Amino acid sequence: MNTISQNNRVLSGMRPTGLLHLGHYHGVLKNWIELQHSYECFYFVADWHALTTHYEDPSIIGESSRDMVIDWLAAGVNPGSATIFVQSRIPEHAELHTLLSMITPLGWLERVPSYKDQQEKIKDKDLDTYGFLGYPLLQSADILMYKAGFVPVGEDQVAHVELTREVARRFNHFYGREPDFEAKVGVAMRKMGRKNARLYQDARKRYQEQGDTDALQIGRALLESQQNISLSDRERLLGYLDGEGRIILPEPQSLLTVSSKMPGVDGQKMSKSYNNTIALREEPDEVVRKLKTMPTDPARVRRTDPGDPDKCPVWGFHDVYTSEQTRAELAEGCRTAGIGCIDCKQHVIDAVLDELKPIQRNAREYLNDLAGVDSIINEGCEHARDVAQDTIEEVRKVMGLAGRR
Repeated sequence: MNTISQNNRVLSGMRPTGLLHLGHYHGVLKNWIELQHSYECFYFVADWHALTTHYEDPSIIGESSRDMVIDWLAAGVNPGSATIFVQSRIPEHAELHTLLSMITPLGWLERVPSYKDQQEKIKDKDLDTYGFLGYPLLQSADILMYKAGFVPVGEDQVAHVELTREVARRFNHFYGREPDFEAKVGVAMRKMGRKNARLYQDARKRYQEQGDTDALQIGRALLESQQNISLSDRERLLGYLDGEGRIILPEPQSLLTVSSKMPGVDGQKMSKSYNNTIALREEPDEVVRKLKTMPTDPARVRRTDPGDPDKCPVWGFHDVYTSEQTRAELAEGCRTAGIGCIDCKQHVIDAVLDELKPIQRNAREYLNDLAGVDSIINEGCEHARDVAQDTIEEVRKVMGLAGRR
């Protein structure tokens, strides 16, 4: 394993709290499928995270976990390109969470925007728990365990990645200064060769003395290209370049994703809590029923009444599924009463059914081979745990704890 592959890693998870729907597909899964072609991806079932809000009745977590993986696979997540695993089957996540909690100031967790926001939104559950307060730090442990370079998030989740960066920075500050650090840096530089060592030192000087961030990027790129140095030497040189000690837990970057605009069948954002979803495995007849009975512009009482697409909940589906040219034609037909609401909805119905057809076909194949699905999960857990054990062994060592048990 080398630093280049770690920088190219993506980590993302999903809570198993019910069947996946079109909102999940357009908001998360399509992005995952795209990322797996360019990055080393780790996708996990976040069952411990689900317990933060479903601790009173966790039955849905166990029921949903394998079903959720089936939906991932049916949608196009490729186990040959991405590592699929279950969070609770990697106990090192809990250990790293505990160890990071020793150095994380309480105020950092209390100021995470989603903490107060979710408490306000989810009034029917008691969220005054240590687990709910600490779940952003568990997310940090998830990310740092795999030394992920990137975390795909929407704008509302950027604060969680920033917390992870702060935790990593604090951890490296406490534990990255090893004995004879600068002597080991000198040995590592000599392994680079005279010319590369000179370029590295020049970049470090320009960054630290002049604040030249371009020089910082040049230095990092130079280190990533080195084939003659070990992972430990590369981490020492990265830390020395930044003016710190050895980087044990690299700081991840947010990989901003486009927010899903997938509406529910009532016009609000599609969400199980609103009971307005279309599941990926929804029966076609039920898909048609839900879409045909969607509310439209209330001004269109009769077929001959003109309407306004901006006031019609169905229009959110057209934004997702209908081409710009066809949308323009439908909008004109709506405003002039040239077409009826049923005709307008039929474009959406056809598009949704076409999108779901291959996903549902694939899902049936996986449902007929549950042993194969379990094998994919087991292999993913084995690979994830190998990586996790390497990380936790290093963390234990620098924190003065015993090595791998």
